[in-house]
Amino acid sequence: MTSEEETAIRVPVVIVGAGPVGVTAALLLARRGVRTVVLERHHDIYPLPRAVAADDEVRRILQAAGVGEEFATIARPARGLRLLDARHRVMAEFPRAAQGAHGFPQTSMFDQPELERLLRDALARRPECDLRTGVEVVGVDQDSGGGPVRVTLRRDGVEEHLWADAVLGCDGAGSLTRDAVGAGWQDLRFEERWTVVDVRTSLPVRCWEGVDQVCDPDRPATFMRIGEDRYRWEFRLRDEPEPDHERLHERLRELIAPWVDLPYGADFEVVRQAEYTFRARIADRWRRGRIFLLGDAAHLTPPFIGQGLGAGLRDAHNLTWKLARVLQQGADERLLETYESERKPHARHAIRLAVAMGWAMTGGQDGAAALRRGVLGAAFRIPGLTAAAARDLSPALAAGPLVRRHALRRARWGGRGLVGGICPQPWVTVDGRRVRLDELLGDSFAVLTAAPPSPSLRAVADGLGARTVPVAGLGDDGRLSAWLRAGRADAVLLRPDRVVMDEVPLGAADFTDTAGWASLLHSTQKPRPSGQLAVETGLLRSATR
Repeated sequence: MTSEEETAIRVPVVIVGAGPVGVTAALLLARRGVRTVVLERHHDIYPLPRAVAADDEVRRILQAAGVGEEFATIARPARGLRLLDARHRVMAEFPRAAQGAHGFPQTSMFDQPELERLLRDALARRPECDLRTGVEVVGVDQDSGGGPVRVTLRRDGVEEHLWADAVLGCDGAGSLTRDAVGAGWQDLRFEERWTVVDVRTSLPVRCWEGVDQVCDPDRPATFMRIGEDRYRWEFRLRDEPEPDHERLHERLRELIAPWVDLPYGADFEVVRQAEYTFRARIADRWRRGRIFLLGDAAHLTPPFIGQGLGAGLRDAHNLTWKLARVLQQGADERLLETYESERKPHARHAIRLAVAMGWAMTGGQDGAAALRRGVLGAAFRIPGLTAAAARDLSPALAAGPLVRRHALRRARWGGRGLVGGICPQPWVTVDGRRVRLDELLGDSFAVLTAAPPSPSLRAVADGLGARTVPVAGLGDDGRLSAWLRAGRADAVLLRPDRVVMDEVPLGAADFTDTAGWASLLHSTQKPRPSGQLAVETGLLRSATR
C-alpha cells in the first residue's frame, strides 16, 4: 500500500450520485451491514419532477430498501396505458391490475422529488450511510492489478481522496464513472426531441386515471395524471422553431385542449416546461474491476413504457446483495460478473420495447406509418395479447451461473419451469399478523417448499443461511402452492432479490444443479466464524456428491 493509501480514508463502498438509484443502492447495502459513502454534487434534491411511474416490481424493491410504506403515501395507482389515434379514439388498451404478482398496484404514479426526499430521510436514519452533498467527483481510478479504488473529490476547491473496496457509478447519462470503466454507448437507434410540461391545476381534466399515448404522426403526445392536482403532458417537437414567449402560452392551450378547457386567468400553474432529447442507448461494458455502472450511467431509454427509473432500481437490487456477499462473506469474485450478464440483456429488452412503442406512436408521417399503427391497433384486440405484452415488461432472466435450468426438466416435463423468474409476493399470516411475504423471508436466501425437505435440501439451506418456509398454511389462499404446482416444482431456492435460482422438480429430493452455483457463493479467501465456515464447507461437499 502506498503512503497516500495509508493516510486516505478507506470505506467499503463509495456511491457516486444521490439520485433514487444511488440512494436505494445505499439503503439495500445498509440492510446487509455494508457501510457506504454517497457523494452528490448538488446540495439538495433536484426540485423538479422527472420519473413519474413505477411498476409493482419496483415497488417491491422500494419495500426491500425499507421505504415501501412511505412510498405508498405518495403513490397513486394508475389504470394502465391506452393507445389513442389522432382523433383520440382508443386503438389499444393495456390494463394494469390494482394488485400485481408482487403485491402492489401494477402501475403507480408519483412525484420524483417526493420519492427522493423520503429516500434521503431513510438514508439519514441508517448509521451505515454517509451522504456528502456539494461534492464533485473528479476522478475514479483502479490499478489494473486490482486493489482498492481511488475516488478523487473536490469540495470548496479542495481535493481529497477516498479509497473504496467498490464504487457504484449512479451519476447519470453524463457519467464520469462510465469514463473510468472505459465504456462507450451502443446506439439502439432512437432519438427525438420532446417537450415535457408538468402542471398543477384544480380545473376538471378529462382523464381515465391512466396513461394516454397519442399515436398521431403529426403531433404524438403522452398524457398522465401524477397526483391529486398534478398532470403531465409530453409532445414531440417538430423540426421548426419553437414559439416565442408570448405565443408559448397560447400554443400550450391548443395542445392540451383535448384534455382540459383552459380559460384565461384560470388556476393552471406550469410547474415545469423543459425540452428533452429521448435516446435509446446502452453501455458496451458495465464494470471494470470493482467499478460498476448503474441506472442512466449504464442505459438510456425513451419513456414510453415507464421503465427508465425502474431499470436503475433493478440494477441496484441485482448488484447489492452480490457485492455484500463478496465484501462481507468472501464470496468468489466471479459472482460480480453475473451483474452485467443478467442485467444488460434485461435492460436492452426493456429499451427495445420502449423503442417499439415509440415507433408505433411516432414512426414517421407517411402512409406506411399509418398502416403500422392500424395493424398495431388490430393486433391488440386479440384476446390475451395485451396481458402477454404487459408480462413481457419484466421477463425471466436467461440461464446463467445463478439461474440453473436443468436438461432433465426439459426432457421430462418440458418448459423452463420457475427458474429465472421472480417469486410472487402474497400477503401471509405470521403469528396472527398479516405481512407481505418478503417480511417473512428476510433479506437473505430463502427456500419455499411444498414437500417435507430432504436432509440434503436442509444442508443447502443451512449453508446459505436461508430460511426454509413451508407454503402450506401461510394464509395466502394457496397462491404459493398453486405457483409451485404450475411450475411443476416441490421447492424453490430464492436469491435475496427473490429471483428463483434453483428448484426441486416434482418428486425429486434435491435442487437440480447445486454444484453449478455453490462455488460462486463460497470462498476461503477471507476469515469467517468457524460455524459459518463449517456449514459452507458442508454445502460444497453436498454440491459435489
